Amino acid sequence: MQLEPHFLFNTLNAITTLIELGRSKEAAEMLSHLNVILKTTLNRTTPEKVPLWQELEIMENYLAIEQVRFADRLRIEIKVEAGALDGLVPCFLLQPIVENAIRHGIANCENEGLVEASARWDGPNLHLRVRDSGRGLSGLSQNGHGIGLRNTQERLAHFYQDEFAMKAQPLDTGGVEVAITIPYERN
Repeated sequence: MQLEPHFLFNTLNAITTLIELGRSKEAAEMLSHLNVILKTTLNRTTPEKVPLWQELEIMENYLAIEQVRFADRLRIEIKVEAGALDGLVPCFLLQPIVENAIRHGIANCENEGLVEASARWDGPNLHLRVRDSGRGLSGLSQNGHGIGLRNTQERLAHFYQDEFAMKAQPLDTGGVEVAITIPYERN
């Protein structure tokens, strides 16, 4: 549940640049998205579960900021089955994974990069996936899990003990996929 300082500094720098360029409407939109993220972060004093729809709202505010920063270099696709929206997930589960996808994958792409997020409800389980079209697992620790992924795995273990699965793996087409399966709990 940590907010990456680089994200905050980059966002504030992007807002400053937009203001200097006379693009105040875009700067105000970025501030609005940042406001939602900061309020949500500050209101979460203990780890808790939230409905997936609420987690997606946080992620979408984050992605809206990154969309302004990366403009035409970032394409986003979100696919969520309606039945999955009421499932409970740890708060700030997806945002750090999406942040990793952008920071370690898309930020280093010269051309357009793609970040895909999906959620699917399958009986007793909720399946979550985040994919990027970036450079793969280079830059992560040797076991394939960087700090953000390790923290995510520890949080999943806190909530679900041994009843979850998390896997980060390179894709044949380039990029990385992080797949998480947790027990489905309805809000």
